[in-house]
Amino acid sequence: MSKLWQARFYKTVNHLRDLPKLDVPEVAFVGRSNAGKSSAINTLCNQKSLAFASKTPGRTQHINFFSIGGAHVGQHRHDPVRESEIDMFLVDLPGYGFAQVSGSAKEHWQKLLSDYLIHRQQLTGLVLVMDARHPFQPLDVQLLEWFAVTGKPVHCLLTKADKLNRSESTNALKQVDTILKSYVDEEGNPFPFTAQLFSSTKRIGIKEATDTILQLAGGNEPPDTPDLPEQ
Repeated sequence: MSKLWQARFYKTVNHLRDLPKLDVPEVAFVGRSNAGKSSAINTLCNQKSLAFASKTPGRTQHINFFSIGGAHVGQHRHDPVRESEIDMFLVDLPGYGFAQVSGSAKEHWQKLLSDYLIHRQQLTGLVLVMDARHPFQPLDVQLLEWFAVTGKPVHCLLTKADKLNRSESTNALKQVDTILKSYVDEEGNPFPFTAQLFSSTKRIGIKEATDTILQLAGGNEPPDTPDLPEQ
C-alpha cells in the first residue's frame, strides 16, 4: 500500500504567516491550469476529490497542503490526523496560464507563490506537471529556469500519456530528457531534473512517481533568487 494513500487535506493558505509550523519535508506540485495537476494528485493519493479542480482554470489562487502520515486509509479517511505523526506534506500550488483574476489579486498570488518557492526551507522538491503532448510551454520553461537556481530537484510529470501511442510517448520523453540535460550549473554539472510519463486515466507511471516523490523528501537551503517571472 502506497504511503501517499494516507493523504488528508490539512489546510489552505493565502498568506505566508499561515503556512504550517511543522518542520517536515514538503513536495510541491505546480503546472499549467489544464495540465492535469489535480487529477495526478488524486490518482497518486488514491482519492477522487482530494485536490480540487476548478471548473474555471486559473481561479484557484491558494496553496493547499495535504498531510502524509498520522492517519488511517480506506474506510477511516475521516479519522483525525495526528499532527505528531505527520511525515511530510504534498503541496498543491496555484495553476498558471489562465489566471482570470484582477491585477491586485494576481500580484498577491504571484508574491505568495514566489516567496513560498524561494524561502520555504521545508520545500525539498518540485513536481512540474506538463501535458505530454505539449511539454515545455513558455511558462513551464520560465518556471523551470527561475526555480533551477535554488538547486532543488525538479521531477517533470508528463501527464495524459494515454493520449499518445508508444512511439509518440517514447519521443516525448526523449525530447523532455534532452531539454532537462541541457541545464547545467556554472561548473557544467547537470541540475537534479528528472522526467517520466504519467496517466491518471490509464494509471501509467504511478509507482515511479510515488517512489520519486518520497525520495524528494530531503532538504536544501534556498539561495537568494529574483522574483517569479510575470505570467
